[in-house]
Amino acid sequence: MTESRVHSDGAAALVRKLWQYCNVLRDDGLSYPDYVEQLTYLLFLKMADEQEGGLVPPKYGWRSLDGRDAQGMHQQYGRILATLGKCDGMLGLIFGNAKNKIRDPAKLRLLIVDLIGQTEWTGLSTDLKGDAYEGLLDKNARDTKSGAGQYFTPRPLIEAIVECVDPRLGEVVSDPACGTAGFLLAAHDHLRRSNPHMTSKQRIKLATKSIRGVELVEEVARLATMNLLLHGVGGNSDNELPIACQDSLKEPPKAQVDVVLTNPPFGIKGSVTYAQERRVSRSDDTLTNVRPDFWVQTANKQLNFLQHIFALLKPGGRAAVVVPDNVLFETGAASTVRRRLLESCRVHTLLRLPSGLFYAQGVKSNVMFFDKPRTTNGEYASDLIWAYDLRSEKRFSLKTKPLQREDLEEFVALFRSGFKSDVTGAEDVARLRRFSAKKILSTPACRLDLAWDDPSILPRTPGLARLDEISRLVAEDLQRALALISKPPVD
Repeated sequence: MTESRVHSDGAAALVRKLWQYCNVLRDDGLSYPDYVEQLTYLLFLKMADEQEGGLVPPKYGWRSLDGRDAQGMHQQYGRILATLGKCDGMLGLIFGNAKNKIRDPAKLRLLIVDLIGQTEWTGLSTDLKGDAYEGLLDKNARDTKSGAGQYFTPRPLIEAIVECVDPRLGEVVSDPACGTAGFLLAAHDHLRRSNPHMTSKQRIKLATKSIRGVELVEEVARLATMNLLLHGVGGNSDNELPIACQDSLKEPPKAQVDVVLTNPPFGIKGSVTYAQERRVSRSDDTLTNVRPDFWVQTANKQLNFLQHIFALLKPGGRAAVVVPDNVLFETGAASTVRRRLLESCRVHTLLRLPSGLFYAQGVKSNVMFFDKPRTTNGEYASDLIWAYDLRSEKRFSLKTKPLQREDLEEFVALFRSGFKSDVTGAEDVARLRRFSAKKILSTPACRLDLAWDDPSILPRTPGLARLDEISRLVAEDLQRALALISKPPVD
């Protein structure tokens, strides 16, 4: 049996072991996200205890739970969470506003003594315990009732995007909407595998300086932090924290980065409008945040993230961003952002994704790849845009037919070759087309929902385009329903 197979089986077994206790705690009213959160606290305490010079004061460490009955353990656990949640740095990031949601002292003791306490966690390989924890997050995301899936991007898609963008040793990789850190982990793994002979100094820099994420939701930020820590990413000092729990869009970035990989939250309208300057509002309750570096004022989340990513990138930086279809065809602020992006960056590739990939049902999305030029010479940065269609005759679902890495192999090979026709026969690939950025810029709406049967980028009525999209979705739903109805009855 190969080493990778042994590792995979070990991680799966550890996930099963951790998850079976969740079923016990479900009887106590604990949801899947609550269970993973409580595991995070206990794992951190146990691993800190196993390391010399741990961050946690002994009075509130793992061993302070020893020798207590169930009730005493329950009370001490509550004191630990309350105290560590007031700390700064890593402890504050993991335990901020932490609460004990396990009401039954006997079940908490079962979790501490029989599950976490029986394993020497620091003795496990980084890959094993990291992949096991990531497996828990995956299971958590599949619980669609909890809403955790909105923070989850399919692993095959993440790995393909990372391979295309190809982060390099010494670069800083950022995700300004990191969720549970899927993109950041894949980037770290890519850098580690691509550089097997790193020096000790390079390994430390990779672990503590090269990976940076931002997450708005506190509960998710702590999961992302623990996910990275278990994979060997992050350090103890404040400037070595891999995750910041804050609003990415609130202010211009304090430092620029080399690579941005992100899947910002879907949803058109946000509660906050981001403007270039403070203006007198027509209503007192309107929330407006000043971003002088933005091109346009809007409350559209995706458009604001695109503007923020441009500001976040260093000259010469590279980005891959998952965006829903509306970003590519809407008028108004969306047209302005698309135009400025094409003028200011080299937007070179669009990967058009089908529905069924994400936990938000019916969403069709795209991956937009672009580079920020080191210098500008007065000409538009974008020239040719390659669009790859993964939609036509492709059907995916999260449970019955999930996206696999092989579904993306052709696209990755084409991308890595630079879409060179003499190397890959790119011109003959049925799913691939190229479009002129200058022609797109010459149209009023500057649309990027590029159609295979419309190579001249003729202007289309936005309303009709949206109706076409809705019609396609309805047709797909009807086809699935008819297929179910036509199935022969099972004896």
